[in-house]
Amino acid sequence: MAEKKKEVKREKEKATEAKQDPWKVLMYPQLAEKSMNMVELENKLVFIVNKNAKKEQIKEAVEKQFNVRVIKINVEITRKGEKKAYVKLHPDDSAADIASRMGML
Repeated sequence: MAEKKKEVKREKEKATEAKQDPWKVLMYPQLAEKSMNMVELENKLVFIVNKNAKKEQIKEAVEKQFNVRVIKINVEITRKGEKKAYVKLHPDDSAADIASRMGML
């Protein structure tokens, strides 16, 4: 029972760390051709994220790091066991601008 409490405490600590540093949640941007098409055509960014990250944490991290508004987030677990987040941005915010700032385009 004590081990479960310690594990829950560790998870809470990870969540508070993630709030402080967005790159604890967002590991790196996805640079595949499909992801680049999403940037240009659908105003979406694609990130590989921490496997323990929740959608709310991903949203906060993207909004804090890039100063944009997020409409929707979809996540999936890849065959490699990584968690991939598809982040749809508000039409007023440009995913292409953010991608070029990160050096993706």
